[in-house]
Amino acid sequence: MEMELWDADAFDLVGPAFIEFGSDLHGRIQFIAVDGWMDCRAATPSGRAGVEFTWEGSDEGDEVSGRGWAAVADDGALEGRIFFHNGDDSGFRAVRATGPDGAERPRSPAT
Repeated sequence: MEMELWDADAFDLVGPAFIEFGSDLHGRIQFIAVDGWMDCRAATPSGRAGVEFTWEGSDEGDEVSGRGWAAVADDGALEGRIFFHNGDDSGFRAVRATGPDGAERPRSPAT
């Protein structure tokens, strides 16, 4: 994952940063010390297949929330923007996690 506002040392602070979408229109995000849950809706930002979402979670124990969007880029990466309510916002770019053999790495619901 790459983020516009923060470098890798920051966004991978407590573990690998990720954004994950489930088939039930819910998802998870983790970056810096933020751990959050998303409520997603199908959308076509910039005319591309994607989602819009609201999110809530914690940042170093403080409650935080916001909104965002993500769309599939021409190269298959996920590009979007995440907003903190009354705070920062940042663009992001993420690629599907893969294992050493190039196969997609499934994430457990608990991570």
